[in-house]
Amino acid sequence: MDSARLGGGGLGEPGTAKTSTNREVPESVHALFQRRVEGDDALLELAGLRFAQAGLAAEVYADTPSELEHVLRFLPPHRHLPVVHLTAARHLARAGPRRGQEFAGRFAGRIAGLVVHDKREMAEQTDRLLAVLRELNVRLCERPDGAFFFLEYAAGLEPGWFVELAEKLQDAERVSCCIDVGHLGIRQASARFARSHPGLSLAGLSPGDGRLPELAADVQDAVGSAVGDVLDITRAIGRLGKHVHFHLHDGHPLVPGLADHFSFLTRLPIPFSYQGRRSLGMMYGPGGLAAIVSAAIEACGLQEVSFTLEIHQVEGRLPLADASPLFSHWRDTTNAERMNYWLSVLGENALLVSQRIAELPRSAGTPLA
Repeated sequence: MDSARLGGGGLGEPGTAKTSTNREVPESVHALFQRRVEGDDALLELAGLRFAQAGLAAEVYADTPSELEHVLRFLPPHRHLPVVHLTAARHLARAGPRRGQEFAGRFAGRIAGLVVHDKREMAEQTDRLLAVLRELNVRLCERPDGAFFFLEYAAGLEPGWFVELAEKLQDAERVSCCIDVGHLGIRQASARFARSHPGLSLAGLSPGDGRLPELAADVQDAVGSAVGDVLDITRAIGRLGKHVHFHLHDGHPLVPGLADHFSFLTRLPIPFSYQGRRSLGMMYGPGGLAAIVSAAIEACGLQEVSFTLEIHQVEGRLPLADASPLFSHWRDTTNAERMNYWLSVLGENALLVSQRIAELPRSAGTPLA
């Protein structure tokens, strides 16, 4: 998408965010750590440098233990262990807990958590899924340094099912939820628009659709409602007293193809003027992000929540500056500059999260009763 990106600059200064009263905030802000473009391991060295400068913890994608071993070599030291997103995990309700146990056992003490997507079929096999997750919880609890297992909302299932599943797993100490605000928001915005426009879906529209100028107000009303639904689900799951993980990224249902995984500093370009701009606001923007972070901490407590900026729909180039020596063996540094730009966007969004955490009053760190 040819998105209109707001803001500029690179990664922020490392360190712990503070409020106006100079109170240190023990953040658990992660971001994607991976090689986003084609190239050698110098790209992972670049990621390690930028993450160290920003003070960011990592979430890495992995298909196999050997792939994870390789990526972990490039992570800079951080007070928070990395989270691992299992990208090729088999259907939990059919395969049982073996894959989660394999990663959790091999990397015990080296990773904080494992994230696996839910699947649409899980709603039809809830009892089997609960049995698998409870068995996995028993295995994870056998080690004091065992990782958490987070089931991510990703398949667009009815959110009520996801909340009910979390409630039934309340006593499973090391099995919890990952609330993906992009997936959840797209689902809720699309459902709200469909209720007011039977027979017409947001997925069937596009920024260049001739019908959009007349529908823009209704589209944006549906899109703007997504944050309220995310806050409701955050509070419902947060009150269970478990550690909850969040995937943070913005999006808009009118984006062709993958509709989310965008920066919170992005707007959607349109070929006409709406409210004085030739662009539409995304689902959240900086204000929506701040509301989500606040609700998560108020519901769960500062020590029982973690965030990953899962932003990867980014395109641009940024000079390598202090990282140039890492690429002295490259003849063409185009991909290195593209990677550097992506990392700068992660850093900008991380500053938004850190700033909101620092602004919260002391009482926000106490979970709801």
